Amino acid sequence: MKAQELKDKTPDQLKEQLLALKKEAFNLRFQQATGQLESTARMRVVRRDVARVKTILNQKAAQAAASN
Repeated sequence: MKAQELKDKTPDQLKEQLLALKKEAFNLRFQQATGQLESTARMRVVRRDVARVKTILNQKAAQAAASN
């Protein structure tokens, strides 16, 4: 997921994306705990995507606050 793709989305879409990523992260942690996780690299990717989405959401909130 690219940061530019996220910048084009609305805050509501970003919140939905964040919720989906958090659910996926939970499922990956559960799989790891039970020994069923096949790709440990996916955990890293999801964690970084969560950080990207949160960063873009914070930037959009700052822009909205600055314009008011």
